[in-house]
Amino acid sequence: MAKGNGGDTIIAEGVKVEGDFTSNGNVTIEGHVSGNVAAGGDIFIGENAVIDADVTAKNAVVAGRVKGNVRIDEKIELTASSNLEGDLETRVMIVAPGAQINGRIVMPDGKKGAVSVEEEIED
Repeated sequence: MAKGNGGDTIIAEGVKVEGDFTSNGNVTIEGHVSGNVAAGGDIFIGENAVIDADVTAKNAVVAGRVKGNVRIDEKIELTASSNLEGDLETRVMIVAPGAQINGRIVMPDGKKGAVSVEEEIED
């Protein structure tokens, strides 16, 4: 992930945060967050993370569960373990097999955006 303008924020597994928060830097969430999350840098949502909130960031990697609308300025990667319930807005999206999305996807400025779906190779 790119380095943000502020310090990095880490919400560890087992930690529960309630309420809105904003960070000028990068955010890593491994715990449970209820409230809106805004990162000036990148956001990483770990495999065991549960987010009940709207999320905004520059770039994102989602491996856990997000229930809320997500707005990513540049690129989002949804791993095989990700589960997104809400609308998604991003320029570039990478979706691994097994990722779950239940919502509307908007990709503004489509000429610059791209969608990539990784395929499993079977022998």
